[in-house]
This record gives sequence, structure tokens and C-alpha cells, in this order.
Amino acid sequence: MYSNEDFYNYNPYYNGYFRQTNVTQLASDIQKAINAEFSAIACYEKLANIAPTQDERNKILEIQKDERRHLEEFSGIYSNLTGRQPTYKITEECPEKYRAGIEFAFKDEQEAVDFYLDIADKAQDTFIKERFQRAAADEQNHAVWFLFFFFFFFTKSKVNAHRSAS
Repeated sequence: MYSNEDFYNYNPYYNGYFRQTNVTQLASDIQKAINAEFSAIACYEKLANIAPTQDERNKILEIQKDERRHLEEFSGIYSNLTGRQPTYKITEECPEKYRAGIEFAFKDEQEAVDFYLDIADKAQDTFIKERFQRAAADEQNHAVWFLFFFFFFFTKSKVNAHRSAS
């Protein structure tokens, strides 16, 4: 089987400058994804601690476990691509209140889907492409859960407000 190096060496459209620029941009995007995953892990810890039910807490911790796996995979990809260890920093602060936090998480997960699919499209390496496509699918699943929590929280609040008014 051919490696990606064979592709770069035998591709008639190969341009060393383009490849270097593409790798630099890809590494930058992966670093951004690493920071997003690192931020999500911290946020979901906070949300799990203030979740109103044990079922919600358990699901948020399960989502957090996926985010840890993404962080580990993306970090390995970044290291292999650049020869350096990535840096880790929280780039988005998680809201303090549960409702605001799950709304924030929903939007963040949806944005991650598009961003990860863009990374997969830019990547020429099959492993990178597949890891980011899988991560995008995971993020979409997470978004559905956060939307469910948001709807459940909103509905419960409306029912309680209606009962209080009666």
C-alpha cells in the first residue's frame, strides 16, 4: 500500500509550499480542537456537579469521557504531525447556571461538528480524516443529548410555573 509520502512524491500537482502551508494550517486547527476539548472537559465537570438528576449527571460524565478520548487522539495526531506536544488551555468559560450551561454546551457541540468535518476535509491522511469524522459524529450525538436536557429543563420549569400559578 502507498503511504501519504508516496502521494506527495508522485502527485503531479504536488507543491511543497502548498503542502507545508496545509500542514501548518492543519496543525493550527488541531491545536484549536485540542483546546476546545480541554475546555469542554472542564465545563462538563461543572455541569455534572450541578445536574438536577442522577441520569443527567451520568450522561454528562459519559459525554465527558468521549471528550477525553478526543483530547487524547487529537493530542497524539498533533504530536505526530508537528513533533511537538500540544499546549492545553481553556479557551471558553462555562456558564455557572445549569440551564445556561447546557445551552452553551449544545451550541458548542454543534459548532464542533462543522469544525471537525472541515478538518477531516483538509486532512490528506486517512487516519486523521477518520478520527475527525468520528469525533464529529460523537459531537452531533452530544448535541442531541444537550438539546434533550435543555428541552426537559425548559418543560419542567414551565410545568412548575404553571402549577405555582394555579
